[in-house]
Amino acid sequence: MVLSMERWIGKVAVVTGASSGIGAAIAKQLVENGLLVVGVARRVERIEDLAKTLGDKKGKLLAYKADLSNREEIKLLFDWTSDNAGPVAILINNAGIHTRTTIVDGDVEAWKKTIDVNLMATCVASREAISVMRKNNIDGHVININSILGHGIWNSPNMDIYPATKYAVTAFTETLRFELVNLKSKIKVSSVSPGVVDTEIFENMDRSEFENIKKRMLNPEDIADGVVYALSTPPHVLVKEVIIKPVGEPY
Repeated sequence: MVLSMERWIGKVAVVTGASSGIGAAIAKQLVENGLLVVGVARRVERIEDLAKTLGDKKGKLLAYKADLSNREEIKLLFDWTSDNAGPVAILINNAGIHTRTTIVDGDVEAWKKTIDVNLMATCVASREAISVMRKNNIDGHVININSILGHGIWNSPNMDIYPATKYAVTAFTETLRFELVNLKSKIKVSSVSPGVVDTEIFENMDRSEFENIKKRMLNPEDIADGVVYALSTPPHVLVKEVIIKPVGEPY
Protein backbone atom coordinates (compact mmCIF):
# COMPACT_ATOMS: atom_id res chain seq x y z
CA MET A 1 0.00 0.00 0.00
CA VAL A 2 1.42 3.35 -1.09
CA LEU A 3 0.59 6.27 1.19
CA SER A 4 0.20 9.62 -0.54
CA MET A 5 -1.62 12.92 0.00
CA GLU A 6 -1.15 13.90 -3.65
CA ARG A 7 -4.79 13.38 -4.66
CA TRP A 8 -5.93 15.90 -2.07
CA ILE A 9 -3.69 18.77 -3.25
CA GLY A 10 -5.87 21.78 -4.03
CA LYS A 11 -8.95 20.17 -2.50
CA VAL A 12 -11.08 21.75 0.22
CA ALA A 13 -11.08 20.51 3.80
CA VAL A 14 -13.23 21.73 6.70
CA VAL A 15 -11.73 21.33 10.19
CA THR A 16 -13.96 22.12 13.16
CA GLY A 17 -12.51 23.21 16.49
CA ALA A 18 -9.45 24.54 14.65
CA SER A 19 -8.56 27.34 17.06
CA SER A 20 -6.28 25.24 19.27
CA GLY A 21 -4.98 21.79 20.13
CA ILE A 22 -5.74 18.88 17.82
CA GLY A 23 -7.81 20.94 15.38
CA ALA A 24 -5.08 23.54 14.89
CA ALA A 25 -2.47 20.80 14.41
CA ILE A 26 -4.65 19.05 11.79
CA ALA A 27 -5.35 22.31 9.94
CA LYS A 28 -1.62 23.08 9.85
CA GLN A 29 -0.66 19.67 8.48
CA LEU A 30 -3.36 19.77 5.80
CA VAL A 31 -2.19 23.21 4.65
CA GLU A 32 1.38 21.92 4.54
CA ASN A 33 0.12 19.10 2.30
CA GLY A 34 -1.38 21.56 -0.18
CA LEU A 35 -5.04 21.69 0.82
CA LEU A 36 -7.33 24.70 1.06
CA VAL A 37 -8.52 24.43 4.66
CA VAL A 38 -11.50 26.16 6.25
CA GLY A 39 -10.80 26.26 9.97
CA VAL A 40 -13.90 26.68 12.10
CA ALA A 41 -14.27 27.89 15.68
CA ARG A 42 -15.83 30.60 17.80
CA ARG A 43 -12.37 32.03 18.59
CA VAL A 44 -11.78 32.81 14.94
CA GLU A 45 -8.96 35.24 15.69
CA ARG A 46 -6.78 32.30 16.74
CA ILE A 47 -7.27 30.66 13.35
CA GLU A 48 -6.47 33.94 11.63
CA ASP A 49 -3.22 34.14 13.62
CA LEU A 50 -2.36 30.56 12.64
CA ALA A 51 -3.07 31.36 8.98
CA LYS A 52 -0.49 34.16 9.09
CA THR A 53 2.21 31.65 10.04
CA LEU A 54 1.35 29.39 7.09
CA GLY A 55 1.72 31.88 4.25
CA ASP A 56 4.70 30.07 2.76
CA LYS A 57 3.05 26.63 2.69
CA LYS A 58 1.60 24.83 -0.33
CA GLY A 59 -2.00 25.25 0.80
CA LYS A 60 -3.99 27.96 2.53
CA LEU A 61 -5.98 28.35 5.73
CA LEU A 62 -9.24 30.33 5.81
CA ALA A 63 -10.91 31.22 9.10
CA TYR A 64 -14.65 30.92 9.68
CA LYS A 65 -16.49 31.80 12.88
CA ALA A 66 -19.32 29.50 13.94
CA ASP A 67 -21.00 28.16 17.05
CA LEU A 68 -21.17 24.44 16.35
CA SER A 69 -23.94 23.93 18.89
CA ASN A 70 -26.16 25.90 16.48
CA ARG A 71 -27.37 23.68 13.63
CA GLU A 72 -28.23 26.60 11.35
CA GLU A 73 -24.70 27.97 11.69
CA ILE A 74 -23.31 24.60 10.60
CA LYS A 75 -25.42 24.70 7.45
CA LEU A 76 -24.28 28.27 6.73
CA LEU A 77 -20.67 27.11 7.17
CA PHE A 78 -20.94 24.70 4.26
CA ASP A 79 -22.79 27.23 2.11
CA TRP A 80 -20.00 29.75 2.76
CA THR A 81 -17.31 27.14 2.08
CA SER A 82 -18.83 26.20 -1.28
CA ASP A 83 -19.10 29.87 -2.28
CA ASN A 84 -15.68 31.01 -1.07
CA ALA A 85 -13.41 27.96 -1.25
CA GLY A 86 -15.18 25.27 -3.24
CA PRO A 87 -17.02 22.02 -2.53
CA VAL A 88 -15.74 20.21 0.54
CA ALA A 89 -13.77 17.01 -0.07
CA ILE A 90 -12.62 16.35 3.51
CA LEU A 91 -14.43 16.98 6.78
CA ILE A 92 -12.61 16.66 10.09
CA ASN A 93 -15.16 16.65 12.92
CA ASN A 94 -12.82 17.68 15.71
CA ALA A 95 -14.75 20.16 17.87
CA GLY A 96 -15.46 18.86 21.35
CA ILE A 97 -16.00 20.04 24.92
CA HIS A 98 -15.86 18.50 28.39
CA THR A 99 -17.38 20.46 31.27
CA ARG A 100 -16.16 18.03 33.96
CA THR A 101 -19.38 17.93 35.91
CA THR A 102 -21.12 14.80 37.22
CA ILE A 103 -24.17 12.69 36.44
CA VAL A 104 -25.34 12.32 40.05
CA ASP A 105 -25.75 16.06 40.64
CA GLY A 106 -24.67 17.56 37.30
CA ASP A 107 -25.88 20.55 35.34
CA VAL A 108 -28.44 19.54 32.71
CA GLU A 109 -27.60 22.54 30.54
CA ALA A 110 -23.92 21.53 30.60
CA TRP A 111 -24.92 18.03 29.50
CA LYS A 112 -26.98 19.44 26.66
CA LYS A 113 -24.12 21.64 25.47
CA THR A 114 -21.76 18.65 25.51
CA ILE A 115 -24.21 16.56 23.47
CA ASP A 116 -24.80 19.41 21.02
CA VAL A 117 -21.08 19.98 20.35
CA ASN A 118 -19.65 16.48 20.66
CA LEU A 119 -22.42 14.52 18.94
CA MET A 120 -25.04 16.64 17.20
CA ALA A 121 -22.50 18.92 15.50
CA THR A 122 -20.68 15.82 14.22
CA CYS A 123 -23.93 14.41 12.85
CA VAL A 124 -25.11 17.65 11.24
CA ALA A 125 -21.73 18.58 9.77
CA SER A 126 -21.35 15.07 8.33
CA ARG A 127 -24.79 15.28 6.73
CA GLU A 128 -24.03 18.68 5.18
CA ALA A 129 -20.57 17.68 3.95
CA ILE A 130 -21.74 14.41 2.42
CA SER A 131 -24.59 16.22 0.68
CA VAL A 132 -22.04 18.53 -0.97
CA MET A 133 -19.75 15.62 -1.86
CA ARG A 134 -22.57 13.65 -3.50
CA LYS A 135 -23.85 16.65 -5.47
CA ASN A 136 -20.35 17.27 -6.81
CA ASN A 137 -19.37 13.60 -7.37
CA ILE A 138 -16.53 13.86 -4.85
CA ASP A 139 -15.22 10.66 -3.29
CA GLY A 140 -14.43 12.48 -0.09
CA HIS A 141 -13.48 11.53 3.45
CA VAL A 142 -15.15 12.27 6.79
CA ILE A 143 -12.94 11.79 9.85
CA ASN A 144 -14.43 11.97 13.33
CA ILE A 145 -12.01 12.79 16.14
CA ASN A 146 -13.30 10.39 18.75
CA SER A 147 -11.61 9.24 21.98
CA ILE A 148 -10.52 6.06 23.70
CA LEU A 149 -13.44 6.94 25.99
CA GLY A 150 -15.61 5.99 23.04
CA HIS A 151 -14.39 2.42 23.54
CA GLY A 152 -14.01 2.05 27.31
CA ILE A 153 -14.72 4.00 30.50
CA TRP A 154 -12.17 5.14 33.09
CA ASN A 155 -12.96 5.16 36.79
CA SER A 156 -12.11 8.84 37.10
CA PRO A 157 -13.96 11.74 38.79
CA ASN A 158 -16.15 14.19 36.89
CA MET A 159 -16.33 12.28 33.62
CA ASP A 160 -20.07 13.09 33.43
CA ILE A 161 -21.59 12.39 29.98
CA TYR A 162 -18.43 12.97 27.94
CA PRO A 163 -17.79 9.20 27.47
CA ALA A 164 -21.44 8.72 26.50
CA THR A 165 -21.06 11.27 23.70
CA LYS A 166 -17.90 9.54 22.49
CA TYR A 167 -19.54 6.11 22.54
CA ALA A 168 -22.25 7.72 20.45
CA VAL A 169 -19.64 9.00 17.99
CA THR A 170 -18.31 5.43 17.68
CA ALA A 171 -21.81 4.16 16.89
CA PHE A 172 -22.56 7.09 14.58
CA THR A 173 -19.35 6.57 12.58
CA GLU A 174 -20.09 2.89 11.99
CA THR A 175 -23.76 3.54 11.18
CA LEU A 176 -22.76 6.21 8.68
CA ARG A 177 -20.24 3.82 7.12
CA PHE A 178 -22.97 1.24 6.58
CA GLU A 179 -25.27 3.87 5.04
CA LEU A 180 -22.53 4.83 2.57
CA VAL A 181 -21.93 1.14 1.78
CA ASN A 182 -25.64 0.68 1.08
CA LEU A 183 -25.57 3.73 -1.20
CA LYS A 184 -22.58 2.22 -3.03
CA SER A 185 -20.75 5.44 -2.26
CA LYS A 186 -16.96 5.68 -2.29
CA ILE A 187 -17.00 8.38 0.38
CA LYS A 188 -14.93 7.18 3.34
CA VAL A 189 -15.69 7.65 7.02
CA SER A 190 -13.10 7.03 9.74
CA SER A 191 -12.77 7.40 13.49
CA VAL A 192 -9.54 8.57 15.13
CA SER A 193 -9.52 7.87 18.88
CA PRO A 194 -6.76 9.52 20.91
CA GLY A 195 -5.71 8.67 24.41
CA VAL A 196 -4.76 11.58 26.65
CA VAL A 197 -3.59 14.57 24.61
CA ASP A 198 -2.05 17.78 25.94
CA THR A 199 -4.87 20.19 25.01
CA GLU A 200 -7.01 22.89 26.62
CA ILE A 201 -9.75 20.36 27.42
CA PHE A 202 -7.82 19.54 30.62
CA GLU A 203 -7.62 23.15 31.84
CA ASN A 204 -10.53 22.79 34.29
CA MET A 205 -9.22 19.54 35.78
CA ASP A 206 -8.14 19.29 39.41
CA ARG A 207 -4.41 20.09 39.45
CA SER A 208 -3.30 16.97 41.33
CA GLU A 209 -5.26 14.81 38.88
CA PHE A 210 -3.84 16.74 35.93
CA GLU A 211 -0.22 16.44 37.09
CA ASN A 212 -0.60 12.66 37.35
CA ILE A 213 -2.02 12.44 33.82
CA LYS A 214 0.43 14.93 32.27
CA LYS A 215 3.29 12.50 32.86
CA ARG A 216 1.90 10.46 29.96
CA MET A 217 0.40 12.63 27.23
CA LEU A 218 0.34 12.73 23.46
CA ASN A 219 0.95 15.93 21.52
CA PRO A 220 -1.75 17.32 19.19
CA GLU A 221 0.64 16.71 16.29
CA ASP A 222 0.55 12.97 17.04
CA ILE A 223 -3.18 12.93 16.32
CA ALA A 224 -2.75 15.07 13.21
CA ASP A 225 -0.27 12.44 11.98
CA GLY A 226 -2.96 9.80 12.47
CA VAL A 227 -5.44 11.84 10.44
CA VAL A 228 -2.96 12.30 7.61
CA TYR A 229 -2.27 8.56 7.67
CA ALA A 230 -5.97 7.76 7.20
CA LEU A 231 -6.26 10.33 4.41
CA SER A 232 -3.10 9.05 2.69
CA THR A 233 -4.49 5.59 1.94
CA PRO A 234 -5.42 4.68 -1.66
CA PRO A 235 -9.06 5.19 -2.73
CA HIS A 236 -9.86 1.48 -2.30
CA VAL A 237 -8.50 1.33 1.28
CA LEU A 238 -10.47 2.45 4.34
CA VAL A 239 -8.87 2.91 7.73
CA LYS A 240 -12.00 2.46 9.80
CA GLU A 241 -10.52 3.17 13.23
CA VAL A 242 -7.22 4.56 14.47
CA ILE A 243 -6.52 4.33 18.21
CA ILE A 244 -3.51 6.36 19.33
CA LYS A 245 -2.28 6.06 22.91
CA PRO A 246 0.85 7.31 24.69
CA VAL A 247 3.28 4.61 25.74
CA GLY A 248 2.63 3.69 29.35
CA GLU A 249 -0.89 5.09 29.52
CA PRO A 250 -2.52 3.18 32.40
CA TYR A 251 -6.13 3.48 31.19
